[in-house]
Amino acid sequence: MSVAKKDYKRITTKSLIEMKSNGEKISMLTAYDYTMAKIVDTAGVDVILVGDSASNVMAGHETTLPITLDQMIYHASSVVRAVERALVVVDLPFGSYQSDPKEALRSSIRIMKESGGHAVKLEGGKEIKESIKKILNAGIPVMGHLGLTPQSIYKFGTYSVRAKEEQEAEKLIEDAKMLEKIGCFGVVLEKIPAHLAEQVAKSISIPVIGIGAGGGVDGQVLVIHDMLGMNNEFSPRFLRRYLNLYEEMTKAIGQYAADVKSSDFPSEKEQY
Repeated sequence: MSVAKKDYKRITTKSLIEMKSNGEKISMLTAYDYTMAKIVDTAGVDVILVGDSASNVMAGHETTLPITLDQMIYHASSVVRAVERALVVVDLPFGSYQSDPKEALRSSIRIMKESGGHAVKLEGGKEIKESIKKILNAGIPVMGHLGLTPQSIYKFGTYSVRAKEEQEAEKLIEDAKMLEKIGCFGVVLEKIPAHLAEQVAKSISIPVIGIGAGGGVDGQVLVIHDMLGMNNEFSPRFLRRYLNLYEEMTKAIGQYAADVKSSDFPSEKEQY
């Protein structure tokens, strides 16, 4: 049975586990810079993900693969300076943890020391188990990521729904249980059948955050540029646009340009 919503002045990994046990849904959004993070934090979002999706929405790359560890640290440090309440989780970028557990630990230590982030997130299951254990043994909180793992896009060859077949679904459940057992504080499930995601959420005690994984999980995450309608080229089924900032910003910027051309801006009241 749910209890009354607790007023958390600061969200921690412990807070998220409490929220799950109390039946309170967890809100999570991406942010990559100080100004946006300040807005997201002030609005009351529980978790801010400094995602490697910055490779797409901030740098214009086709995939998440090109972004570097140095660039992730830059984005994360910008976000951390703005945040007062939310838990800041930082993605380990492609190439910074797959080679061996020692490299994974070095990358995680750099993120924690140089950005001030609160936790790291890694894509994968049992194949990166030793890397996750190495990071956890150093006292660094880890969030897992299963289902569609964008860093493996060239392996999958598609962004379509994952774990529709029984064998892959069984592996995903096993991986989620393994992540809980070795000490991860939560896991993101991306683009998998809703019934499977709900099954996973009920089978483990750590929070399960979904993106394109239905409503039976413990929380939701979206890329903020998608949710605000700043990106009008990406329209998956799971995305709800709360604004159409692309249209609003284009209109406002166009009006500014026109006002400059016509000498309407600045007016006498807008100069010294």
